[in-house]
Amino acid sequence: MTHPTHEKTFHLESFLKTLTQRPGVYRMLDETGEVIYVGKAKNLKKRVQSYFSGKEASPKQQAMVLRIRSIDVRVTHTEGEALLLESQLIKRHRPRYNIILRDDKSYPAIHVSTQQEFPRVTFHRGSKQPVGRYFGPYPSASAVRESLKLLQKVFPVRQCRDSFFDNRSRPCLEYQIERCTAPCVGFISKEDYARDVHDTLMFLNGDGRQLIDVLADRMEKAAVSLAFEKAARYRDQISTLRTVLEKQAVHGEQGDLDIIASAIEGQTACIQVVFIRGGQQIGDRSYFPIMPYDHSESQVLEAFLTQYYPGKSIPREILLGSAIDQPALVEEVLSQLAGHPIRLTSNVRSERARRVQLARTNAQTALATKLAHRQSLQARFIALKEALQQKVLPRRIECFDISHTQGELTVASCVVFDHHGPIKSAYRRFNIEGITPGDDYAALQQAVQRRYRRIKSGEIDRPDILFIDGGKGQINAVKSTLNELGMDDIVIFGIAKGRERKPGLEMMIDHDSMRAFMLPSHSPALLLIQQLRDEAHRFAITGHRARRAKARKPNSLEGIQGLGPKRRQQLLRQFGGIREISRAGVDSLSKVDGISPQLAQRIYDLFHEHET
Repeated sequence: MTHPTHEKTFHLESFLKTLTQRPGVYRMLDETGEVIYVGKAKNLKKRVQSYFSGKEASPKQQAMVLRIRSIDVRVTHTEGEALLLESQLIKRHRPRYNIILRDDKSYPAIHVSTQQEFPRVTFHRGSKQPVGRYFGPYPSASAVRESLKLLQKVFPVRQCRDSFFDNRSRPCLEYQIERCTAPCVGFISKEDYARDVHDTLMFLNGDGRQLIDVLADRMEKAAVSLAFEKAARYRDQISTLRTVLEKQAVHGEQGDLDIIASAIEGQTACIQVVFIRGGQQIGDRSYFPIMPYDHSESQVLEAFLTQYYPGKSIPREILLGSAIDQPALVEEVLSQLAGHPIRLTSNVRSERARRVQLARTNAQTALATKLAHRQSLQARFIALKEALQQKVLPRRIECFDISHTQGELTVASCVVFDHHGPIKSAYRRFNIEGITPGDDYAALQQAVQRRYRRIKSGEIDRPDILFIDGGKGQINAVKSTLNELGMDDIVIFGIAKGRERKPGLEMMIDHDSMRAFMLPSHSPALLLIQQLRDEAHRFAITGHRARRAKARKPNSLEGIQGLGPKRRQQLLRQFGGIREISRAGVDSLSKVDGISPQLAQRIYDLFHEHET
């Protein structure tokens, strides 16, 4: 149910007459139709009415109420459904008056493709699309890679791509260094490989102690049967596992657990999450939700729980640094998401209490660091306003950059900063197509047009200043594109490299007067501009490298004229795999039976046509 028009005033009395007392979610909109707040309620009528009573409302809450021009309501069956829907709508609309979890990217996990005849263990990030078992989330990509390195050392289960595995005719280097048992060429039986996979799953599942007992039993049996080499392997596995478990063990914990504590100062909060999986601490991470005005610790924790856990593997127990107002409701929602019961615990003693306190201390330390950084960043934005002679303090700035190799595979980047720092969820890359190779002006125009069409439609927030890594030519190209879009009021500055192309000697170019000027090398404004420009450059070049690598690495020999199935198999048998073929020269390729020098050249060109 929605108020029919976005009028200059909101008619509360007429709206309340139509409002239900059932549970649901409400969205508050301003006169432009923008969602400024999303909330949930057990009784919609009672909750919405409370906003207009004026009792105990902070100045910012009162300011929000004054902006309301309409309210959209969605009724749900239960309060739990309302809580889940509220979280989804906050993520979608990112209303300015809600607590918003800023870092909402997916976190890495370990994936085991258990459905395959010879399963692989791999790094995985994103929605859980492939079939198999998942372990995590891990706090960082490096934590996953360290775990994979350990797994490969103790349990030599393959980690290679299926396309690589399917095309092997002889073992790869991983077999030579005893990090794989070469199932691709039949060097291990299905039964023995399945046992290694089983051991891997036991370890990842947190059953390390039981696994040591299993390995010890196997070692004794191998020794009795005089299989001393096999017994030595089990001995080494046991030794490595014991070392790892002693380092990572959390006293008194056996299963999966998250410890969550918070620290709040004014309108800034830090949430510290400690990840314990299978009784082992695998890392921790700090989160800084956006808070529009002062909130209680309970409100911050509840908002975090409902925004953070959807789409993630949820442990059966979560320790909280302080109690929340509606633990039963949050438990119900998280249990529904997880598919198994979830328990929230806030009143703990002894060792658990010490761990919660440590998480809280880390949250306080991270918050202090964040506040110091924010003060520095705020000072840089203030300096930017003065240096560029802007009437209003910029709150959101963007920068574009272009990357290519001799005009090929061009990628444009756009990065965004605000007073909190980089907004990585707003970063975008653009694969540039249909232009003359090396035409940076056309590349910029295409990227700016694609992005600012969406800004004009209201899909993306508008920047206060647009920076371009380039000089007058680039600025004119961007200005003409924005003029075509009817957005000629966008403030643009160019960042031109000085003659010596050294940091600190950049020339700033004003799009209005085309005046070129330098900022002092110690200027906080210049430091902010350099940080923004360097981030745009990094984001563009990593995107270009990824595109170039993808173009350079064919994963199939199909489609080469004159190279049929028999000759493809001959090549694979001779070299061992696609990677080795891609590294071979024309002379080596032509030595294979049935491969003429002309055909060898075509094969070589397939893998090297983009090199310069």
